[in-house]
Amino acid sequence: MKQSRNTIARKEITKLIHESGIALSHAELQVLLNGLCDRVTTYRVLDRLMDEGIIHKVVDIDGTIKYAECHTCTTEIHHHDHLHFSCEQCKTVTCVEDIEPKIKLPITYKVHKINLTVSGICPNCQQ
Repeated sequence: MKQSRNTIARKEITKLIHESGIALSHAELQVLLNGLCDRVTTYRVLDRLMDEGIIHKVVDIDGTIKYAECHTCTTEIHHHDHLHFSCEQCKTVTCVEDIEPKIKLPITYKVHKINLTVSGICPNCQQ
């Protein structure tokens, strides 16, 4: 595997995702980056961070891809079998890691990835 360069864009994208507490889309990151890098660089950094087990992809109920921080992943082992909650009102996506649904498929199926997204109203919007 290539050595990852610790660029300013990589540091800032990692920091933004870490501090957000919610999953962020490419477009949301571009706004928060405020011109630090172009959209292609952002995609490249996101791809590298996924390969390194630092972030993972989440698809919200509208089909938008968002990126959230990994907590127990490595470059070899990715564990994203937790639930994602997509708020219909504020459009945030939150990882709910203390809920891990069990899925039982016939033995002839081999699962590589699971993306579980539940939609509704988040606690912040219910207040």
